[in-house]
Amino acid sequence: MSSHRWMSQMWRVCFLCGVAMLAASFASAQSSTSPNPNNPSLVAAGESSSTAFLADSGPGDAMALRSAAAALGSGAGGGQSGGEKHGAFSMSHFAAEAGAGFNAPVGNDTSTGGGGPFITWGGNFTAGAGLHFSKRFTLLGEFQFMDDKLPASLIAEAGDGATSGDAHIISLTADPVIELFPKWANSIYVTGGGGYYHKSTNFNAQVCCDFYGYAVSVNTNSFSSNQAGGNFGLGFTRRLGGVYGDSTMKLFAEARYVYIHTPAITETNGLGTTELIPVTLGFRW
Repeated sequence: MSSHRWMSQMWRVCFLCGVAMLAASFASAQSSTSPNPNNPSLVAAGESSSTAFLADSGPGDAMALRSAAAALGSGAGGGQSGGEKHGAFSMSHFAAEAGAGFNAPVGNDTSTGGGGPFITWGGNFTAGAGLHFSKRFTLLGEFQFMDDKLPASLIAEAGDGATSGDAHIISLTADPVIELFPKWANSIYVTGGGGYYHKSTNFNAQVCCDFYGYAVSVNTNSFSSNQAGGNFGLGFTRRLGGVYGDSTMKLFAEARYVYIHTPAITETNGLGTTELIPVTLGFRW
């Protein structure tokens, strides 16, 4: 083996030993300076060494480090506050409802002076959606379907062999809801609004027969109209669920007065104005 080759190998061994010693000393220094959270004296020592490091680094370096830490802190705070805002309306601002109940005729529909009564009792289904502008004020767009039977006297006057009849009312309205006691679990609200109403009056007769030999109902006469109408009512809500009483789901029960400007009885598609009191029970979010 030549002396040059021997010196080269010796140099490599020395170099590797030196690297290992440096790594060992660095690891030892790290372990000795790392504060132990269970030992207050070590934590204090670590803080002192950090303070000493800042002092040794000079006022310029210490000021730069403090400025960087302040910038990071303000950035984190800004990101957090910015993350809490998700646009003008969050999901909690959206409102919805669904319910069903019955209808009672009033006013012109029960009068006898103009040839009435024109409708009897029936049922209704209501669904709506909108926005909570505050805990006290909500605006809903509502769809309602009302189905009322026709009285026997009106069916007999219609002729054409009719044996039954019904009046269907479909409405699309805008209705604000004002909670009188929004912070209470049990509250009272007032509501009212108006919009589009479609009413159809149908007379039916039983004829024989279908494929299986049963009598079937066929329409003998019908007329309909489209017009504006309005409603006003009072309701009761009961908040449901929520660990701290903060649930958005409520049980509601309400009664409204509905007025529909349907055509006069002198017209071919009218029986005069329509007046009802729908009573509805349902859920609201």
